[in-house]
Amino acid sequence: MARSTYVYVSYIRTTPEKLWAALTDPEFMRQYWFGSYGESEWTPGAPWKLMSGDGVIMDSGEIVEADRPRRLVIRWQNQFKPELNVEGQSQCTMELEPIGPTVKLSITHTIEREPSKFIEAVSGGWPKVISNLKSLLETGTIALLDPYPAQSTQAAKV
Repeated sequence: MARSTYVYVSYIRTTPEKLWAALTDPEFMRQYWFGSYGESEWTPGAPWKLMSGDGVIMDSGEIVEADRPRRLVIRWQNQFKPELNVEGQSQCTMELEPIGPTVKLSITHTIEREPSKFIEAVSGGWPKVISNLKSLLETGTIALLDPYPAQSTQAAKV
């Protein structure tokens, strides 16, 4: 079967322990994930869900692997958009690798179908979420207030 894959890598000036906590603490997540947050016990086999700020289940699934603070694997399916839900379960692997004063965060998101509207959607979302996470950990503030900012005036002139 064909597979769609999206990979995103970021280097964040933090420790693996602080990054793991940021990836798994619901209250911290709300700050960089535009009000959304994950709920789980963060242990293999535990249920997982991504909640919107107003309590709607956006995605749900289970923790496949949790090796604190090195690797987190979540299998999930979109619950919010019918055109993404019909594609079935995806798998998201987050790997944390210390490199000097930074941590290399590699996110690999896959689904067993090609092409995939789901992978297209996460490929637009992960850069925004992780940019906010990186900024928050390094500076104490997020980079983007809105996940769908208006087009810049410079881009509008082109």
